[in-house]
Amino acid sequence: MADQQFDIVVLGGGSAGYATAVRATQLGLSAAVIEKDKLGGTCLHRGCVPTKALLHAAEIADVARDGETYGILSSVAGIDMAKVNSYRENLVAGKHKGLQGLLKANKITVIEGEGRLVAANTVQVGEDRIVGKHVVLASGSYSRSLPGLEIGGRVITSERALELDHVPARVAILGGGVIGVEFASVWRSFGAEVTIIEGLPHLVPNEEESVSKQLERAFRKRGIDYKLGVRFQSVTQDDASVTVNLEDGTVITADYLLVAVGRGPSTQGLGYEEVGIEMDRGFVLTNERLATNVAGVYAVGDIVPGLQLAHRGYQQGIFVAEEIAGLSPVIVEDVNIPKVTYCDPEIASVGLTEAKAKEKYGEGNVTSYEYNLAGNAKSSILGTAGSVKAVRVVDGPVVGVHMIGARVGELVGEAQLIVNWEAHPEDVAPLVHAHPTQNETIGEAMLKLAGKPLHAI
Repeated sequence: MADQQFDIVVLGGGSAGYATAVRATQLGLSAAVIEKDKLGGTCLHRGCVPTKALLHAAEIADVARDGETYGILSSVAGIDMAKVNSYRENLVAGKHKGLQGLLKANKITVIEGEGRLVAANTVQVGEDRIVGKHVVLASGSYSRSLPGLEIGGRVITSERALELDHVPARVAILGGGVIGVEFASVWRSFGAEVTIIEGLPHLVPNEEESVSKQLERAFRKRGIDYKLGVRFQSVTQDDASVTVNLEDGTVITADYLLVAVGRGPSTQGLGYEEVGIEMDRGFVLTNERLATNVAGVYAVGDIVPGLQLAHRGYQQGIFVAEEIAGLSPVIVEDVNIPKVTYCDPEIASVGLTEAKAKEKYGEGNVTSYEYNLAGNAKSSILGTAGSVKAVRVVDGPVVGVHMIGARVGELVGEAQLIVNWEAHPEDVAPLVHAHPTQNETIGEAMLKLAGKPLHAI
């Protein structure tokens, strides 16, 4: 078959890959997406979307369980995992169908099959060679394990955890980051006993320390156990259970061990090194404009070192398409990309933690304020505890916002505008935040930092 020619050839149809192609066609460029599995990648099929579906089901269970608090006579008779999984699968299927329609509407050529980079401008799929003026690598990520820790049987990753047809009685989770605390939250809401094992001193260790401590208190109140600052040593299993040994001698017995120690780049065997792409531990190295060391080849999404987030993938895909089209798009640093962890309580953040801000600007040049959600009427109505913490440079802009509490993920949009537009608290303080909303918490923090608090003390 003759070579197929495009302006942009994208290897991978996940969030970053299809975003590249969509923006490219909007700019008048021809684009092909090569995908060996399903369009949408990890996020749609095995990550963001299905896990949030489970978390929503878990929230409904918790609301029903607590109904009497609000005068509603409700209870949870049980969890029908077959119906929960059907809800999740139907949701994903609907979004997948919509995504297929989106690419078709944008006249993007979708090529099914496993692609391999064979030259700087060529991806081979079976016997076919797909040639592009530019090639964008977007091959995504996979669930990592630890050296010597074999996945199988009752030692599972998040992909298998999503597909369980029952609620385990007891679960051990190795890793207290985003994936670990989200599954801990789901399983606890469904009635399981949960223990998280985290080698660092806090859960969600990449977040503001005060947020981590509040999550630990909330999890303790919910009955979620955790072992912090202690490392995994070994695991054994039989037909009915796993036994996890920690380096301090602690032994944990559970139905399953969920390995949630992060995600690795899916780059092995795809021809990247052979074509001369510079790599580091499987990740594709790029400059700040996402160009690799090989002319005409870019990389986006989880294979690029940094945050592994679907919306970072979207942003990078759009960026690369605009870069190729000569629009010179604006760089958004990873630190200023919003992050949300959808456990209960939710966590949302953007920008520098207070500690990182002091490292960058100096101890005496940074100030912060933490507004307690107890002072917010809507949060009290929802029955949530937590806080919104804003970090600013003295007489300068807000450089970080860090939040914990029910539904705070919905607040991170305004927070990222404040941080990315380098707004001073004095710029935001005059703006009106509707009452009663949780959005007021950001307004209250800005008022306090501007020196004119209303409900803040």
